[in-house]
Amino acid sequence: MKAANRNFDTFIEDIKVIKARPEISISEIPAPQKLAPYAFAITADLALDLESEDDIATGRFVLLHDPDGQESWDGTFRCVTFVRSALDTEIQSDPMLPDVGWSWFIDALKNSGAKYSQPSGTVTRVASASFGELSSHDESSEIEIRASWTADNPEELMRHVHAWLELMASA
Repeated sequence: MKAANRNFDTFIEDIKVIKARPEISISEIPAPQKLAPYAFAITADLALDLESEDDIATGRFVLLHDPDGQESWDGTFRCVTFVRSALDTEIQSDPMLPDVGWSWFIDALKNSGAKYSQPSGTVTRVASASFGELSSHDESSEIEIRASWTADNPEELMRHVHAWLELMASA
């Protein structure tokens, strides 16, 4: 077995026993099948506290692996993530929010010690107002951060998951 495939298999073993903060629940989900020869995906939900049934953030983490590499990745492992988090409605209108959201992502990668390259993504702000039968619902705001990057050191793939979990907690 090639070392890169061993790293992918080790990642799957490690992710299945990951110890996250108690208010974060993690589940395996079906991974995309057509983006790379190997893929693994998880989802996570972050509750306000251990007693809360309401999630304040949710997200997905997908690890793609192509032993031959892909030109746009500039590597053989690609992380693809999504984080959605509730926001205060006043913060949602801040014109700097997209830049701040992207800095949360980059800071999470740096803080985890993950070696990465080729980061790309979007930061979206969502504002919702309810009408008609739903008019009693409060206005709500969310931030969505979608990002992908190349994991440069296949022996440290879990650092990328920890960066994603940190991003969920900070968003």
